[in-house]
Amino acid sequence: MPRYFAIVLVLTVIGLIIVGKAFYIMTAQKDYWAKVQQQLKHDSIPVKPNRGNILSCDGQLMASSIPEYKVFVDFQPGREKGQPLDTAAIHRLNDLWDNNIDSLCIGLNDIFPQQTVEEFKEQLQKGRNKVNRDGTVGARHWPVWKQRIDYNTFTLLRKLPIFNLSVGKGGFHWDEFNARNRPFGTLAKRTVGVMYGEIDSARCGLELSFDSTLRGQNGLVHRQKVLNKIMDITETSPVDGADIVTTIDVNMQDLAERALVEEMKLPEVNADLGVAILMEVKTGDVKAIVNMMRMRDGQYAEAINSAISYRCEPGSVFKVASLLVALDDGVIPRDTNYIIHTGSGVMEMHGRWMKDHNWRRGGYQDINVARTLEVSSNIGTSYVIDKFYGGHPEKYVQGLYRVGIGEDLKLPLQGYRPPKIRYPDTKTTDRSKYWSKTTLPWMSIGYETQIAPINTLAFYNAIANDGRMMQPRFVTKMVKDGETVQEFPPVVLKEHIAKPETIEMMQTILEHVVSQGLGRKAGSKSFKVAGKTGTAQIADEHGGYHSGITRYWLSFAGFFPANNPRYSCIVCLRKTGLPASGGGMSGVVFHNIAEGVMAQNVKRLVDDAQDSTSNFTPMVKSGNDAASTYVLNRLGLKGTSSKTVKTDNGQVPDVTGMGVRDAVYELESRGLKVAVVGRGKVKSQSIAAGKTVMPGMLCELKLEI
Repeated sequence: MPRYFAIVLVLTVIGLIIVGKAFYIMTAQKDYWAKVQQQLKHDSIPVKPNRGNILSCDGQLMASSIPEYKVFVDFQPGREKGQPLDTAAIHRLNDLWDNNIDSLCIGLNDIFPQQTVEEFKEQLQKGRNKVNRDGTVGARHWPVWKQRIDYNTFTLLRKLPIFNLSVGKGGFHWDEFNARNRPFGTLAKRTVGVMYGEIDSARCGLELSFDSTLRGQNGLVHRQKVLNKIMDITETSPVDGADIVTTIDVNMQDLAERALVEEMKLPEVNADLGVAILMEVKTGDVKAIVNMMRMRDGQYAEAINSAISYRCEPGSVFKVASLLVALDDGVIPRDTNYIIHTGSGVMEMHGRWMKDHNWRRGGYQDINVARTLEVSSNIGTSYVIDKFYGGHPEKYVQGLYRVGIGEDLKLPLQGYRPPKIRYPDTKTTDRSKYWSKTTLPWMSIGYETQIAPINTLAFYNAIANDGRMMQPRFVTKMVKDGETVQEFPPVVLKEHIAKPETIEMMQTILEHVVSQGLGRKAGSKSFKVAGKTGTAQIADEHGGYHSGITRYWLSFAGFFPANNPRYSCIVCLRKTGLPASGGGMSGVVFHNIAEGVMAQNVKRLVDDAQDSTSNFTPMVKSGNDAASTYVLNRLGLKGTSSKTVKTDNGQVPDVTGMGVRDAVYELESRGLKVAVVGRGKVKSQSIAAGKTVMPGMLCELKLEI
């Protein structure tokens, strides 16, 4: 017992000493240790989250984030700011570089053959010998390579001599960026959007409009020195951005882009600007939007989203709105038998001559309202509007807004410019707003107004949709971790742009424009097409029409199939000089788009494609066996699929042969990041199957059709 009490007494005394010392440190030495703590604590460092993906309507990646790096060397590793390196540390560093710099430069040359071994050595020696402002020798943040590098190149650098050591020993360090990758290249570039390179901020398109959603929230990390090691202490974890699912169909976008560029390149067309928009009638979903401009090198590329921003005088496609107003107001009979005397194709209107396109061939003489649109008669349209609205032109302009041609669509894309249709004003001193006696007849045929192609298409889409005007939709929902965060349902801007009987009549007239009017080249032998041509002379950069260079805005707007509209489409071309024909040029592009879209939707029976004696065994992508087995059983077929290597949950799975959706799921479910290149099924993966999964590991999948 005496020994027991002795031990208890000793431990009690030690405990009291510890408590007393702790109390002394907390009170008397508080300020001293606070200063020490501040010396060991580094500044807070923001941690950037992963930017959300932009997906097509069927889930294909249109824009995704992949890591990129800028790499540097610290030639004074482990030295705290304001603290000198000891002599022993300097000797160790010199020996390290002297013994390894040659092999390091050889390795750098293998990775970056653009620069020789001698150039790398000279560059690194320059960094070693640099004298800093504080008098120390050796740069603290010397670039190894000036450009950003991808993850695979970064992993190769980490294996080189010196660079394979910790930051405190070798000095190799890096800045990580979230680079934006578009697997489909420039497809729908201006609509999907562009990112500023070094600033890492959105520049245009959906990237800019949904920047706050895609960006996520930064995290915060404190760097603390503990036992001569720098530790990252997470204060706030970064919140990755959500994905957005667009309405764009990659196949339709590619089809529309190729059809437009092929026509623009033709010698007789030689257009400097082209626009094509494809929209789903019932929902207003924009399935394809193409903006092509001829660049200085003669090639065509997307530089400006002209489909939503290029306001100009639309030309004859506007005549449909003018006559729709007149028919809906009842100023002309709805049986369209009202006869208009166009004469020989030339008519004086308030001191100016109005001409039809065939005035040199004698004009159209007497025609009815339906025929006026079929042959796109300027005189026929302007005569009706001037006769019935000349005394109160404000009623005509109100009618234009009522039928939706002047509707502000409130699009979520930066750069959208709403229509500019002015009201009568004869007292203003502003020439662009002044309303003269000739304003009304010329406005009725598509002049003296400013309308972007997207607005014209929304109007034609409403006619196809039985008078219901839909807001063009570009995004259907936001998705985070596989769960829908927010949905964007279709938005109805106007339930009825005109009376049902008026809409039905206009649908019939537009069908006749293609079947027996000037829009024949936009038609198809396989299905009915409805639409209207437009050919307008547009002003030069000085606002005039008589500079000696005549520029034309050629357009065709319509929908298909006419008897049960599914898609509406507009094609616009800007060219200089003759020949110039909206139906013969823009109509051809419309025809090619419509034919291609409808061909993609044709459903054929498997039995029609196989010989009765053949053994039909389709190849099935690896992935969800239950789904493919169900489909094959329902079709009464047998299929073959590639075999994959079985792996544990902690290992990289074999995804070769899989479809991209199954492959991404398999990899992400095991904690890997995924980058996708190409189209089709997985041909190869950058990380071999069976390797152990490490945090932050990125696997690049190469696809082939």
